Amino acid sequence: MTNFLSFSGIVTDINDFLIGENEGCYKLFTVENDSGAIVNFVVSPSTYFVDHETVIIGDEVTGYYNGDLPAILIYPPQYQALVMVKENPNQNVKVSFFNQQLLSGDGQLQLHLSPYTQILLTNGQLFSRFPGNRDLIVSYGPTTRSIPAQTTPYRIIVLCID
Repeated sequence: MTNFLSFSGIVTDINDFLIGENEGCYKLFTVENDSGAIVNFVVSPSTYFVDHETVIIGDEVTGYYNGDLPAILIYPPQYQALVMVKENPNQNVKVSFFNQQLLSGDGQLQLHLSPYTQILLTNGQLFSRFPGNRDLIVSYGPTTRSIPAQTTPYRIIVLCID
């Protein structure tokens, strides 16, 4: 179970991030929110981009990182991005641990599966088990106005994070 925290804003800069011999494989995304707060995300080859979107400067994104990992004390803060979402007004995305009842870790979203809900691994292959008690990326549309909000997701990506 990963403690997903997120930061949303506009990408203001993208640079290579040098780690050993892997020149060009890592990127540093600088993201600034409406309040002027800035976060740098280290984007590695294992960072999952929802819908495999290419992100450029000026895009609105949300970066998800593990809130339980230690972070170096620098400004702006720098986090290892686990998941990046290029925001789209036609789609909602939730990255969280979902329990056996498919309730998100923060208790704000309840999933109801349908035969049309795609359940996939990050490599695009079908996931053949029940997705409960796992870290998930959920793409969905409308929700109820209840607490928790309820929805039938379009697609679920199962994160098999070590």
